[in-house]
Amino acid sequence: MSKRVQLPGLPRILHVHSSLDSDAYRRTVRLIRAFGNAARHAVVVAERGDPAEDERLTALANADFPPFPRLTGWPAPARLKSLAAAMQRYDLVCTYGWGAMDAAMAHTLFADVFQLSPLIHHEDGFDEDEARRLKRRRNIYRRIALGRTAALVVPSHDLERIALDVWQQPRSRVQRIAPGVPVAAFGKKPRRDTLPMLVKHKDEFWIGTHGPLKPSANIPALVRLTAALPEEWNGVAFGEGSARSAILAEAERLEVEHRVHLPGPAEPERTLGLLDIFAVTSDSGQAPVSVLQAMAAGLPIVAPARGDIADFVAEENAPFIVPAGDEAALTDAATRLSVDSALRQRVGEANRAKAREHYDESRMIARYKALYWGVMNRRKAGPAG
Repeated sequence: MSKRVQLPGLPRILHVHSSLDSDAYRRTVRLIRAFGNAARHAVVVAERGDPAEDERLTALANADFPPFPRLTGWPAPARLKSLAAAMQRYDLVCTYGWGAMDAAMAHTLFADVFQLSPLIHHEDGFDEDEARRLKRRRNIYRRIALGRTAALVVPSHDLERIALDVWQQPRSRVQRIAPGVPVAAFGKKPRRDTLPMLVKHKDEFWIGTHGPLKPSANIPALVRLTAALPEEWNGVAFGEGSARSAILAEAERLEVEHRVHLPGPAEPERTLGLLDIFAVTSDSGQAPVSVLQAMAAGLPIVAPARGDIADFVAEENAPFIVPAGDEAALTDAATRLSVDSALRQRVGEANRAKAREHYDESRMIARYKALYWGVMNRRKAGPAG
């Protein structure tokens, strides 16, 4: 690896993540690329899962992976103090999710001791253990840990409400920034033989999803959707994860294993267009980027009314967003779309138009840049005289 060029005078931003396998981490990669030479970045990841993701980030000339104290463990003062000490010499600290909450707590407790720069915390959703109900002790811990943040960034109205009402954050501190995607990158229809081990035949239709195959994604519900649709419909879940065996077991139980495909991880820009219907079956999720990617690809979407999904989709797609937890309604929505190709095309084009107008990533990038540099500039300016 070539020696990294140090550019004097540029702001230094520290990003503290617990995992590579998240929308927050992937957004960080996109922001670092978009910011270009405007800043230098240090990225901490407690659990490095995907080497390909590592290579994508370490290949950036303005980002590196410095050593950092462990993010997990009992929040004893000595450990928190070591976390705070590691945040020195940065102009901005960004933390992400519950897995980085100890870093936020360390900053709140020891910011004065180490003269730390401002911290911005980001919450994109919840882990599987809080998918259905928030934990009281964690809520109390969050209230304390977020006590001195410069801003708390959330992507959805639901998380904004939780931040204000449950975590008791001041209105002036909470910033809702909707996610964005590179809409133009999804404009080209992929070839039917794009996937190396799976070809979409002309007489087939695909209903599917894209993302980690983890229990909270509830991909077995996609298998049940597939089983309820006509024989020419196949279920396809792009991604990898611990729930793979449970998904295949459900396909075997319903005797549709020949119609359920798990092709592994794939670039959404190159593969989402193979689908005819995008299905969300997750038990959690506030503002899933995959929904915006599907909209950019011109797909109709069936999904539960969780988080901001109902706000994301076009008005034409609204009848196919169903009450959360109602799998029968989800199946009915998918069935109605499966029998009407003209309806699928009309809804999909409306979704693409809305994604282009409201959710292109250029808008998101501009919001984040204004927030980050605004916080750093306020610190440089100091208190008003």
